[in-house]
Amino acid sequence: LVFTDDDRAMGLAVDEIVDIVEDRLKVELVSEQPGVLGSAIIRNQATEIIDVGYYLVQGFADWFQRASATASGGGHKRKVLLVDDSPFFLNMIGPLLQVSGYDVTTMNDPVAALRLRDDGRMFDAIVSDIEMPGMNGFELAEAIRKEGAWRDTPIIALSARSTPQDFERGRQVGFTDYVVKLDRDALLATLHETFEHAGEAA
Repeated sequence: LVFTDDDRAMGLAVDEIVDIVEDRLKVELVSEQPGVLGSAIIRNQATEIIDVGYYLVQGFADWFQRASATASGGGHKRKVLLVDDSPFFLNMIGPLLQVSGYDVTTMNDPVAALRLRDDGRMFDAIVSDIEMPGMNGFELAEAIRKEGAWRDTPIIALSARSTPQDFERGRQVGFTDYVVKLDRDALLATLHETFEHAGEAA
């Protein structure tokens, strides 16, 4: 399996490729073993999910750090709140943002995330999943825009759904931008552009 990023490439050797499956993963059991995110049920079989990001930085320590220079502003790290009910995505996206230079706080519950606002916690940007039980991402964005200290905070939506209707609803409820899940480059570029725009507006 070969991963490329501009002029760099790294390969992971495998015995064989059994199948290629496109699905939304839910990690049922989180692993403490380096290089393994945990286990998920894929086509009715328990399957270990490797942490690709872990191996990428083994090959190139600065693999994710090209955006580091733009992740801070005014001499301090930008604070990003990441909200997602999936341990898989929290474990994948959280470290990605951290090694890119951001100060990341992760929450797996939108309602608990709103309590941070009530406690006076402030963030430079919020990245939220859309499909979550209880309060979904659209409802979270509406609650943020309705009242409180986060009303003007940029909110970036993360979703596996990418139809024009999804994008339009995201804009209507107050999302600043909409990024398809697993598109690492798009997320980092969107955060960079969001902060650049905020700096110009200031």
